[in-house]
Amino acid sequence: MKFLKRLFVFGLVLVALLLVVGLFLPTSAHVERAITTSASPQAVYDIVSGFRRFNEWSPWADLDPNTRYTYSGPDTGVGARMEWQSDDSSVGSGSQEVLAVEPGRSVTNKLDFGSQGQATATITLAPEGDGTRIVWAFDSSFEGNFLGRYFGLMFEKYIGADYEKGLARLKAVAEAGTPADAPPIAAEPVAPSPEDQRADSASNPVEQATPAPPDPQ
Repeated sequence: MKFLKRLFVFGLVLVALLLVVGLFLPTSAHVERAITTSASPQAVYDIVSGFRRFNEWSPWADLDPNTRYTYSGPDTGVGARMEWQSDDSSVGSGSQEVLAVEPGRSVTNKLDFGSQGQATATITLAPEGDGTRIVWAFDSSFEGNFLGRYFGLMFEKYIGADYEKGLARLKAVAEAGTPADAPPIAAEPVAPSPEDQRADSASNPVEQATPAPPDPQ
């Protein structure tokens, strides 16, 4: 019985200690990674201003190929939304929605992880030389969430690694170009149909040569 009481007291002390330490931990987390690409700011913006192409460069797309995605709102810009659902605990369920944009410059998304909280992700684009510097930032607040503050200490390591992977993929996708950026395909010559030939002959009659008189004998 004494052992149980001591165990109970130890548990209370441990919880109190964690709460006290939590009071002095950061109440927010900021993770930021950057990369430079030869693609233009507009080319990158066209990829990241919505979620239809998100899985082309997402660092999490490979975790569960069976993840289910739902898209709503406009394809790009404010209101564009993507929801995901997965039976894999490393992917879970949640949503992303575009909150604000500066065309060609930045995109701010709201991240909702359900019971795990919310966060904000911002992609900022700035011209650099003949290309673009891409900055991907993650911000989360832990006001009133002492346990979250402990998890926040690990964000730099784990989210930072994911963002580095995602930016490398985004760089590759942007530099590969999109169909709109591809050079025009030269059309192959097509032989005119008989109808086209008759119509052309009618509009452009060919002069017939007048036969020369016979040579006098």
